[in-house]
Amino acid sequence: MPCWPCCSPSPAARCRPHRLVDHLWPDRLPAHPLNALQGKLSHLRRVLDATEPGARALVHSGPAGYRIDVEGKALDAARFTALTAEARATDRPAERARLLTEALELWRGPAFADFADRPFALAAAAGLDEARLTAEEELAEARIDLGQHRELLPRLADLTTRHPLRQRLCAVRLRALYRSGRQDEALEAYAELRRALADQFGLDPEPSLAALHRQILRRDPTLLPPADTGNLPAPVSELVGRDGPLAQVRELLAAGRLVTLTGPAASARPGWRWPPPGRPPGATGTAPGWSSSPPSPPAATARRSPRPSSPPSGPRPNGPTAAAPPPPPPPTCTTPCADATCCSCSTTANT
Repeated sequence: MPCWPCCSPSPAARCRPHRLVDHLWPDRLPAHPLNALQGKLSHLRRVLDATEPGARALVHSGPAGYRIDVEGKALDAARFTALTAEARATDRPAERARLLTEALELWRGPAFADFADRPFALAAAAGLDEARLTAEEELAEARIDLGQHRELLPRLADLTTRHPLRQRLCAVRLRALYRSGRQDEALEAYAELRRALADQFGLDPEPSLAALHRQILRRDPTLLPPADTGNLPAPVSELVGRDGPLAQVRELLAAGRLVTLTGPAASARPGWRWPPPGRPPGATGTAPGWSSSPPSPPAATARRSPRPSSPPSGPRPNGPTAAAPPPPPPPTCTTPCADATCCSCSTTANT
């Protein structure tokens, strides 16, 4: 019994009895075609009822013909068409890949495999097979956009073997091969397709495929996947000029000389702009009313003294060894004196 797509584009539309008779017996009609058709329909109702109780009521008959009362969502072909249309409407590769994968999982073999030799099924089967292959190509393109080109290569090799003249499929495979670092294989795959088209049809590859071939030859960087940006989150706002934190830093600097900014490595700390907005360019003060005097040069860092041969006695300090303090200055006399040994006023005394 032919299924509904062979007779009508809609499962709710009616199919004339004479069309069903022509489909069932295209070469030789039975003695009583209408009686034989009614026997086939009775058999169909029994099969449906055995599969699901009450399903025999799905087959309706009337003066205008026969119809099967089935909702579109209950048919795999209708669900496949809806899912592929939804996938083409989205611009997100991950969502598109999910929908196309779900649509292709509805397939369990060739379309109308039981009626492959019947003329009424040829057009419907060819249309469904073409839709399936187009969905395979769109899924491959979405997965390449997701960076899954290496995982795609076995599947693409199988598809291009079964459909060697499919140019869009060849283009997807060329991109996957090139992104996987197999430029020589991509060029050879293009050469095979070009020879096949020339030998069988006397044609050249379509312009878009030829342009892709030229890009592969000159190693166009646009064919490569986008560079990995690492695992750092994208900033949601500017890292420079945060008024609130800068005001807090000013208040802390007014009370102390040192303020430490903490945070994850390579996060917002390198983005602080100092001096903060509102501070004069040459200011060195730490509170409102910045001093405009030039900053003093940094003090030289004292070198660490050599380590002694033997550890000193007593408790060891916690930090690094500090340099010895300078000797105290000599006493200064308030009035000249006659003591020749006084260093501070010896000149005065001698005078």
